Amino acid sequence: MTTDDPNQVNRMYSNYDKYPHVEVNGFDNQVFTGYKDIVGRIQEDINDCTDGKCIIAVDCYPGVLDKEVLNAFKKKLKPTLTINTLDVKYSEDETQKLLQRNLTDDRIFGVMSFHKLGEFFDPEKLLDAKNEIAASNGLILVYGVGASLLCETDILIYADLARWEIQQRYRDGRLDNWGAGNYDEDTLRKYKRAYFVEWRVADRHKLELFEKIDYLLDTNIPDSPKAISGDAFREGLDKTVERPFRVVPFFDPAPWGGQWMKKVCGLDKRQQNYGWCFDCVPEENSLLLRFNDVDIEVPSVNVVFRNPVELLGEGVYARFGKEFPIRFDLLDTMGGGNLSFQVHPLTEYIYNTFGMAYTQDESYYMLDAGENASVYLGLKDNINPDEMVADLRTAQVDPDKAFPADKYANCFSANKHDHFLIPAGTTHCSGSESMVLEISATPYIFTFKLWDWGRLGLDGLPRPVNIEHGKNVIQWNRTTQWVKDNLVNCVEQIASGPGWTEERTGLHEREFIETRRHWFTGKVTHNTDGGVNVLNLIEGKEAIIESPSSNFEPFIVHYAETFIIPACVGEYSISPYGKSKGKRCGTIKAFVRNC
Repeated sequence: MTTDDPNQVNRMYSNYDKYPHVEVNGFDNQVFTGYKDIVGRIQEDINDCTDGKCIIAVDCYPGVLDKEVLNAFKKKLKPTLTINTLDVKYSEDETQKLLQRNLTDDRIFGVMSFHKLGEFFDPEKLLDAKNEIAASNGLILVYGVGASLLCETDILIYADLARWEIQQRYRDGRLDNWGAGNYDEDTLRKYKRAYFVEWRVADRHKLELFEKIDYLLDTNIPDSPKAISGDAFREGLDKTVERPFRVVPFFDPAPWGGQWMKKVCGLDKRQQNYGWCFDCVPEENSLLLRFNDVDIEVPSVNVVFRNPVELLGEGVYARFGKEFPIRFDLLDTMGGGNLSFQVHPLTEYIYNTFGMAYTQDESYYMLDAGENASVYLGLKDNINPDEMVADLRTAQVDPDKAFPADKYANCFSANKHDHFLIPAGTTHCSGSESMVLEISATPYIFTFKLWDWGRLGLDGLPRPVNIEHGKNVIQWNRTTQWVKDNLVNCVEQIASGPGWTEERTGLHEREFIETRRHWFTGKVTHNTDGGVNVLNLIEGKEAIIESPSSNFEPFIVHYAETFIIPACVGEYSISPYGKSKGKRCGTIKAFVRNC
């Protein structure tokens, strides 16, 4: 077979599903595509208003392209009055004063915001807008972030989109922060403002709207809107947590990126590299809800918001609230370079400094490894901390004096299926020729880079290095023997049966995540035991997940895919499937350890 399409070539080798979806039945007449179709359906609801006044609120997540969406509704609905919440919001100067403590001067790190959305509106402007709405008749359109705070609505539309799409819009200059006008600002600073403030505030507001939404508007693809009724939206989220599911992975290049994922995940060979695959980060991934062959893309965190107990389980929900605490992602350095030499903050440091409740404890599971693969982990014996910090600082300002990583850090050879545990405070990085499945807690922005091997980022700017934060959290006593004893391949067989073996592979006692590896040639039974499970198929071409009581349809997963088993599923089984039947397969499972 020959083809000029690089994606078609890769499909010859890959069965990795880049667009997993959840099928939702029974709502075929409640799905609308394109503004003509969407507004036409809304017009029918407007006709049901009988008192000569109809208020429509299009409430938005920050990042929706206002020029497109607002103009489309104004043009087609022709309202007698339009109110834009940007005209009610404080000026940017006043907003900066409000957020000074949260935004800081740092390029990467801020402090978590606990603001409510209403705090961003000028009280006098807000009162004027409410009075104008009250005094007006006919069709009134209230548009923008927080639109539903300005009025009692007859029709509430929520315009949503995924955070990954927001990041793309930051990168190419299409998007500013909410009302900031900072289109040309450093992407990392725009992301910081969104991460620490805007998304937190918008999520708190969204949580209050789930039962009120009449239509959910998918704005992820510019000029190609799709919408579903509020009932269809809620049913889609409810159905998701009744069965295994996957979120939509996204891939990104990196200065150290490799070539492995191009083949295994069927990616575009014309791209220089792919470094990251975010395969299970519900805070930023999407979820595809399929209604009669129409895919509605929503932020997967919506499932966490609406169905936390069913998804997470009572114990995990009680501990973490409406947050998904486990993250799986792929780091590809096969044919690339070393990751940055780095450290993550201790729980007490991240809480006191950034307002986060828990930190990024993690591990590297070697999904694959080349001949010279390695992992830097912990420090060598008898090093001088002041000397090491001085060498890190020198390397940052003098390009002729590279940081001597091998002088200070342990470097371990790495093989396929090795597991390296990385509790916060441990210096680490993967070397080149490694395909890492990173299993970690979710707050992944909190990486203190100490040394980046003299590289620039893909934006041509020096990658941020955080020596001053890093030196405050490095655990200097995690040296060679301690690392060998506690962090490298701490594998313990704990159970076995006909055709299967279960091993505990971590994580460290300071980390709240437990990992279990199963090798199997036949059916192996699992149970969520009341807490969410996250798994990856680490060996074998494909496997099937089934319910012994037929509570969900059989679910097929492929090599390197991450999948979520909601807590409410309870018992389930995994077996080799298709061409993998009779062959050894493997999964690694993560769940929140009981305290």
